[in-house]
Parts: sequence; C-alpha cells; structure tokens
Amino acid sequence: MRLVECVPNISEGRDRAIIDRVAEAIGSVEGVKLLDVDPGEATNRTVLTFVGPPDAVEEAAFRTIATAAELIDMRHHHGEHPRMGATDVCPFVPLEGVSMADCVEMARRLGRRVGEELGIPVYLYGEAATSDDRRLLANVRKGEYEGLADREDPPDFGPPFNPKAGATAIGARTFLIAYNVNLNTKDRRLANQIAGALRESGRPKRGPDGKILRNPDGSAIREPGRFKHLAGVGWYIEEYGRAQVSYNLTNPESTTLHDVFDATCEEAEKLGLRVTGSEIVGLVPRFAILAAGDHYLARQGQTTGVPEREKVEMAVLSLGLDDVAPFDPLEKIIEYRFQPPVRGFGAMRLADFVDRVATLSPTPGGGSVAATVGALSAALAAMVTGLTWPKTRDEAMVEVGSRAQDLKAWFLDAADRDTAAFEALMNAYRLPKATEDERQARQEAIDAATFGAARVPLEVLERCVEALDLCEVAATDGIETAVTDAGVGAACALAAAEGASLNVRINLTALAEDPQAAEFDRRRSDALLECRTRAERILDLVSGKI
Repeated sequence: MRLVECVPNISEGRDRAIIDRVAEAIGSVEGVKLLDVDPGEATNRTVLTFVGPPDAVEEAAFRTIATAAELIDMRHHHGEHPRMGATDVCPFVPLEGVSMADCVEMARRLGRRVGEELGIPVYLYGEAATSDDRRLLANVRKGEYEGLADREDPPDFGPPFNPKAGATAIGARTFLIAYNVNLNTKDRRLANQIAGALRESGRPKRGPDGKILRNPDGSAIREPGRFKHLAGVGWYIEEYGRAQVSYNLTNPESTTLHDVFDATCEEAEKLGLRVTGSEIVGLVPRFAILAAGDHYLARQGQTTGVPEREKVEMAVLSLGLDDVAPFDPLEKIIEYRFQPPVRGFGAMRLADFVDRVATLSPTPGGGSVAATVGALSAALAAMVTGLTWPKTRDEAMVEVGSRAQDLKAWFLDAADRDTAAFEALMNAYRLPKATEDERQARQEAIDAATFGAARVPLEVLERCVEALDLCEVAATDGIETAVTDAGVGAACALAAAEGASLNVRINLTALAEDPQAAEFDRRRSDALLECRTRAERILDLVSGKI
C-alpha cells in the first residue's frame, strides 16, 4: 500500500459554504479519503487533512488550490494567523510505501501545474525547497500577502503576484505528531521545566545564584534540551484538572514517541511528579505506534514477533494513551483510517468463514481456502518462535517471528485477492457479445482476468516456500515441546501449496496457446516440487524429535 498525507491550509475559517466546497473538491477524487476539516474563526483559516495513493492525492491537492482560488479573495481577507494565499500552504507527507523523494517530486510537479494552469505564484518549501533559505515556512511566508507585490525574490513557479489568490507554499515534510504528556499536578511551571529540559531550544542557563546567565548583547544563554526535532511547553488544562507537557515531534522517526515519554517520566520524577499518561492530538502514523509497541515489549524481555494488534495494545497501555480520553486505534492511527488493519475474510470469525465456504456461492473457494491455510502455517511458525524466545534469547527467533507475522498478513490479504480475481473473471464473461467488436473486447477481458485468477494462487504457491523456510527454522531451533506445532505448520504449507497449484492449473487450461501460460506453469511446477521436498524434510525432522 502506498499512502501520502496532504494537509492544505486555506485562508477561510468562517464561511462554511466555502469550506464545504473545498472539502467536496477533495472528496471528488477517487481513492482519496478526507480525514479531518478543522476551521478556526479567529484565525480565519481551515486545516484539511486527506490521505490516499500519490497520484490521487496530488490531483486532490490541485483541486483544493483551484477551488480555494475561485472562492476566496485575498484582497478582503483578515485573520490572526500568518498567511499569503487562498491556499496558504500545501505540504505532502510520506506515510507508507512512499519516500520523501517521492513527495518532493509531487510538490514540484504540483507547483509547476499550479503556476502554469492557475497563474498562482508557488514557493517550494521544506524538503522540496530549491534554496536553503526557503526550507523554513516562516521565511517563505515573510511579509505575508500584503508584501507579495513588493517581493524581490521570484517564486519557483507562476507569476510574481496574483492579487486575488495571493501565493501558495507547496512542500514536503515529515509527519508532525502533536503529543501531550499528563502530570499529577496543576502547576504549569513544573510542566514547563520538563519541557525546557527536553525540547531542542532548551532553557535559559542559570548561574550558582540562580540568575539567568546572559551574552554580551543581553540575550539569555541557553542550555540545549535532550532532543532534536522537539518543541515543547508546559500548560494547565482546566478540562482535565491537571498540567501537561505539550510537544510537537517534528521528526518522529528520529525523536520517537516512546523516547519522549520515557524522558518525561525521568524528568518528572526529579521534580517529585508522576506521569499519569499521555494523549495524541489529531492523528498518529502507524510506524510511531508500532515502534513504541516494539520498544516496550523488548524492555519487558518479550519477543517483538507478535501480531500487530498486540504491538498496538502494548503501545497504548505503556504510553497511557487513554488516560484522559479514549484512544481508538481505528480512529487515531492515520493508516487505519484509510484502510483497517484487518478486513475481508480476515475480519471474519472462523466459524463464519467456514460457513461462508460451505454455501452454494463459488467464493470464497479453493484458492481463498489455500491462502488461509498458508496463513495458518505462518501463524504456527510465529507461535513456535515466540515460545522459544524467552528460553533461548536467540535473536533469530525474533526475526523469524516477525517475518512469519508479515507472511501471515500477506496470505490473509491473498485470500481476499483470490476471490476478487474470480469475481473479475465472472464479470468478464458477462460482457456483451452481440457484435464482432464486442466479442473481441470480451475475449481480451476474459484472457486478462484469467491470468489474474491464475496469478494470485501462483503467488500463494511461491510464498508457501517461504512459509516452509520459517517452519523449518521453528522445527530445527525451536523448543522441542512445540516441535509438532512446527510440523503442523509445514503440513499446512504443503496443503496450501497443493491447493494453490490446482487453482493455477485449472485457470491455465483456458490459456494453453499463450506463451505466458507456459511460464506460469513452469513456475508452478518448480515451486510445488520445492514445497514437497521441503515439507518431507521437515516432517522427517519432526518425527525424529518426537
């Protein structure tokens, strides 16, 4: 899955009709999901957050800027927040399967299009900036809308000035996490002391007499804090009846949630305070929560080769994310808002899935069942390595367990893809065939769908080789009391391979004349032979240990 987040800020926070029109423009792009619309009346500004595949997000960003330019006249705009355009800023943030370089390319492509098609000046900022002095948004926005006409530095794209739409800053940046840590005190000053000890800007340095030390120009000498890429301040929240340390993590891959939380606990203890929990403001990327789960599992001496759900639960519990308000991962983790972690057949109860197979419907059929059995093979390998880790502390067990968890998820997704491929084939057969052109188009669609229906089980068969690799490690190096579980895993992988092979063969019968069919069949035969050989070796190994 490839996901990008976009967070455009438009210069309108009071007229709901305009805000809704911009939101509708975003929602009109297929594949994009609008996650949040946050208007501010005093700032006269609205922050919109949406997510989707890169191409779709780029198009939605263009429609955002175009619609805002049509509806907002900057000559009459006033608000508390700094701004320079109808769409003031439009950053792209890599989430999953997308690099920062990809987002930089998106920003530059969008900037050129906005400049050429809409006639709006575009300044690139952040990672997309074309000069160091434009990396900071504050530098780009200096002078705001009122200063645009007199700016001497030309924009990266578009004309020097657009009186109605102003100018837009388009860029790429890392995900920013807004994160508050709760304290068992009402004293804001104590919270601010903790913030000063941790934030990058630090705090004023004091001499032995407690007075702030100053530079010759009178400015305070500052002691840097413990973390880079961290801003922080202490405040009192009347709603919660306690003080918080409020942080912005501007590079959460290097300055992590769990490190900031642990350090806050350490600093709080020095002041006689206790941390009671924390809260995520807005959304959080999946990687940050999983990293926290891994961190606390490892600190407890547990393996990190566990299901993703358990990692999330460990992070929520360890960080106290539901201390002042409920934390629902499906609502707060940004990737889960776009696509739940478990869906389709994987989200069914086992009994419901079995009953579904037992109906007269052809789906789910043998292909989906084969993939599901493959998932059970990977699950058993993960179980054995998980049971072995506390006794051996063999890091290989953690690695194999993590690979098995990933493979398990892949097989479950393949069960859904197999059903989807079969349904696509049935839809191709339903195409009209009254004319010669229709018959030709129908046959081409059938051939393409048939290859799709063969491709999924072929992938399942080839991944069964990997499942057997994992089961062999589990059978060889895992604890002997679980060796038969590794053997059952191998038997499941072989059953999945045999079933997937049958599904490949039945689909290839309709493509006998196609050269690609011969290549598919060669891959099928090679993978099946490999699976049979490895499964026999593992089962002999298991039998010898019983």
